[in-house]
Amino acid sequence: MPGNTFGQLFRLTTFGESHGVAIGGVIDGCPAGLKVDLHAVQQELDRRRPGSTPLGTTRNESDQVEFLSGLLEGITLGTPIGFLIRNSDAKSSDYDALKEVYRPGHADMTWEAKYGVRDHRGGGRSSARETACRVVGGAIARQLLVHSGVHVQAYVEQVGDVRSTKPYTEMDLPSVWSNAVRTPDAQTAEQMAALIEQVRSEGDSIGGVIACVVRGVPIGLGEPVFDRLEADLAKAMLSINATKGFQIGSGFASAARRGSENNDALIMGWRTSPHEKSLPEGVKVEERAVRTVTNNSGGTLGGISTGEDILFSVAFKPPATIAKAQQTVDRSGNAVTLEAQGRHDPCVVPRAVPIVEAMTCLVLADHLLRNRTARA
Repeated sequence: MPGNTFGQLFRLTTFGESHGVAIGGVIDGCPAGLKVDLHAVQQELDRRRPGSTPLGTTRNESDQVEFLSGLLEGITLGTPIGFLIRNSDAKSSDYDALKEVYRPGHADMTWEAKYGVRDHRGGGRSSARETACRVVGGAIARQLLVHSGVHVQAYVEQVGDVRSTKPYTEMDLPSVWSNAVRTPDAQTAEQMAALIEQVRSEGDSIGGVIACVVRGVPIGLGEPVFDRLEADLAKAMLSINATKGFQIGSGFASAARRGSENNDALIMGWRTSPHEKSLPEGVKVEERAVRTVTNNSGGTLGGISTGEDILFSVAFKPPATIAKAQQTVDRSGNAVTLEAQGRHDPCVVPRAVPIVEAMTCLVLADHLLRNRTARA
């Protein structure tokens, strides 16, 4: 089956099904000599794992990553990094009733139409369980990016009709992990949590939006024409389960604007340069550079990073599995009323924050390595 590998130079291939023995992956193209903080990798997995937030599924996986190759005493060897995450809390019997039934909003029908067979246990390969492997790959990519001064932070911006309107520059972004919703806006966190609990009690689900801010990106990342930076980010985000929309910068709002409103004026200003290995730890230098007064472009122009913050958001639909009765059909075409059983998230966005960050890191690490070949 094609489509299981992401990236060109920094590449991640994943394998495994939701209720199989294990899931895992292979990271290829990571440069040798990178000291990997294995605790930090596990921490990012812990933020995504089932049971990590009281607002999510009651499935409780430990998600302990086992590295099989590519590391020696925590240092990358430049060889493929293989890893495994064992499934320990799968309850496949919860899905026995779904073996002959297509669930509304899921990939059951399309998967079987394409391949002639499907794994009905939790969605098999099409389950969001697979995204744990992306988080491992993204966690290592993040550690490569930090050496170039690049920092990625995502957060929940909206749940249903409850939306944070506070600018990201006025929020303590790392504080997203201090609450179950994963938002740095304390004023809306309680409202979002209450809404998620309400729809859970009704046997329903609800969607939301995750925003992402990337700081310290050097000018020049992106490979026009087809591998524009925002195009690869869009593909990465829309490859995540339950995503239905992507916008960068002013996004869809720009369709109602005039050029005089939406263009970012250029000035000469100061920018913090990426961390230089020759400088003491934590010391950075300021350099004169072309800056934009506003950032409606979201940090890219012509598919190439401008050096400003990259700003984008991703829309997630309500989880398709709900306890409310839904009309569907079985494999023989007979009408069926389905009331789904099992353990599912009433809203995916709190657990999807580390997934958005991981896919962002994978894109940027890949383009960072590709950019090193841009000039003689």
